Amino acid sequence: MASTPVNRLSRRDFIRGAAGSCAGIAAAGGAAHEAEARENNQISPDAVGLLFDSTLCVGCKACVTACKIANDRPLDTPADKPYLDQTTHLSPAALNVIKMYSDGTNEVKDRETDGFAFSKHSCMHCVDASCVSVCPVTALQKEPKSGVVTYDKDACIGCRYCVASCAFRIPKFDYDKPFPEIHKCEFCRHLWDEGKFSACADACPTGATLYGPVSELKAEIKRRKTLAPGEITQFPRRSTETGELTGKVPVATYVDHVYGETEGGGTQMLMLSGVPFEKLGLPTLPERSYAAISETIQHTIYKGLVVPVLALAGLIFAVRKNAGEELEGEGLKEHEGEGTGT
Repeated sequence: MASTPVNRLSRRDFIRGAAGSCAGIAAAGGAAHEAEARENNQISPDAVGLLFDSTLCVGCKACVTACKIANDRPLDTPADKPYLDQTTHLSPAALNVIKMYSDGTNEVKDRETDGFAFSKHSCMHCVDASCVSVCPVTALQKEPKSGVVTYDKDACIGCRYCVASCAFRIPKFDYDKPFPEIHKCEFCRHLWDEGKFSACADACPTGATLYGPVSELKAEIKRRKTLAPGEITQFPRRSTETGELTGKVPVATYVDHVYGETEGGGTQMLMLSGVPFEKLGLPTLPERSYAAISETIQHTIYKGLVVPVLALAGLIFAVRKNAGEELEGEGLKEHEGEGTGT
């Protein structure tokens, strides 16, 4: 009886075919991943924000008190000075704080050496916000028109991913409450229907904190940067749209940088200062947002899993096919042997 030929897959052909399949799949997958790298989200043309000019801040903390009143938070004031809030750190009870930088003898304001300066700390309302990117239930979102990072307590599950992801350490969590929430500045958007705006800017007596469309704030920054140090001028106060001006004051010497213009993909809180921003406790960040970086990595990993899965499936198929053919061949040999013996 003639034996049926068995087309066996040699070890060399098996390895060569498997390697070729894996390389082809990996190359196709790699090209797709490279093309899908996410860029920074862009700011809304109607975005609103704040301009904080450290050189105009006198550390009165009127903004801190106003923020607490507007957002129904308890005041932290001494009995003899009910107007001076003593809060120094962000917390669920404080969405905005003023801190002081000091060096040496503290003789000259807005000077890095032997000087002092004030800084404002509250939500930066990042253009491409990490907190929004990591929130698994969209409790944190970017309002499409204003660009404000909003918070929905009813959607929040308390995972605190936003707390971990924020480069500015802004979101604060109610660890001591049975039903905790996240707390952060929202530019007092609950007052907008009343025709009001951010309480911190509304209360600032020196114009250090200014509210308005980001486009108008950038125009004001450009104007200030063209002024010569020591030049006497007036600054807009409260909002770019109120038309109010401060008294005449000399222009300080600004560092050659606008904080928030590029940091982490840009923010809607912009800052000017007479001392380096790192001295004010502000982090140095790349121009590409962490949200864009992390989402690119995440999507690459998830989509990259397709490559090894397909490769493994191909290998399993090849192994099973080869093993099946070998078993079939052995069976034929045994059958032929039995036939010859009889």
